[in-house]
Amino acid sequence: MSEMARNMPQGTAKMPEILPPLRGRTRLGRRIFDDENLDLLSHVLDDWFRIPGTSIRFGIDGIIGLVPGVGDILAGLASCVIVVAAWFRGVPYVTLARMVANLGIDVLIGAIPLLGDAFDIAWKANRRNYALLTRHIAEPHRHTWKDAIFLGAILLALSVVFTLPGLLVWWLIVQLVRGH
Repeated sequence: MSEMARNMPQGTAKMPEILPPLRGRTRLGRRIFDDENLDLLSHVLDDWFRIPGTSIRFGIDGIIGLVPGVGDILAGLASCVIVVAAWFRGVPYVTLARMVANLGIDVLIGAIPLLGDAFDIAWKANRRNYALLTRHIAEPHRHTWKDAIFLGAILLALSVVFTLPGLLVWWLIVQLVRGH
């Protein structure tokens, strides 16, 4: 019996109520990385609003992206929540790599003024990443040929991007040496 219960008059002693810990739960009692919350986040970022009279939908990502410099970075940081949730939920590394590539494409091309914002509205990286997350949670070890082709194309593009500057420097050095 607790000290408090012993000091109370007989018949009035009550044991304090013990509540379970809130580990990983918000005040509303939902986990931050639940499907419902991630689906809502991807909708808010990618297709929350609709242009009246059209089927064109856009989200906060497209609006924030209009702010030069920091807009796409802030939207990219918000988009990282879905990728981090996928990692916590045990999505395979191939899928995580594809999600990061989707996000990287969104941020890099989205940084181009106006054209990038139109791309953000069309690309919808967050909806793509949420679909990848739910597909791989439902079918944990299934990778499609699309996953392999997408990653191969990304690796090829990255190799070109990192090789071109080296080739350019090498060409400039050769030109300087021949010129002297």
